[in-house]
Amino acid sequence: METEPQLIPDEAVKGIASGLFMMAAFTLIWAGIAFGGLHTSPYAFALVVFAVLAITFVTRGISIYKLAKQFPMVESEEDKAEGKKMGMWFGIIFGLEGLFIFIAVNVVINIGHPELTIPAIALIVGLHFYPLAKVFKRTVDYYLATWSTLVAIAAILLSLNKVLTQPGVMAFTGIGLAVATSCYGLHMMKEGSKLAKQVAP
Repeated sequence: METEPQLIPDEAVKGIASGLFMMAAFTLIWAGIAFGGLHTSPYAFALVVFAVLAITFVTRGISIYKLAKQFPMVESEEDKAEGKKMGMWFGIIFGLEGLFIFIAVNVVINIGHPELTIPAIALIVGLHFYPLAKVFKRTVDYYLATWSTLVAIAAILLSLNKVLTQPGVMAFTGIGLAVATSCYGLHMMKEGSKLAKQVAP
């Protein structure tokens, strides 16, 4: 059992830390969008929970990044090749995400529904996690993708059916996506805790 941590390269540990930093940023972004729709509501203060989570993710990410020093720097040639392949596909997917967001935003604006801009972006963000789940072989990405996609579709339908106003759509979509990124961050913290236990004296 004492040799088990040696099977995990330091880059994998740093990857968890980087993921926490990203989730902190995205949680704040989506919470900010939600605040844009709720800023006149007395319930807006509840969004502070996302700020607290974001700070927690950054703090935990820093500690996990430091923890990486206790794991080996050497990777097998197979691991290096696999890492390069994953990095390549991540870049491709990220680039396509940006392209499709640009297209989606222009489509909703040109068809006369600029109020659908935020949920259209959320839809692309949700969908892009499906290929990422396959690339990184992470089941949790499928849950994140499905939740985010359903939130985006619901926001679009509620807006088109006049159930939600534009501020309501911003609040609904922002909170929905902030919940997704927060849950993902919490999952990464759990994974980081497992690593910490492996190197605990």
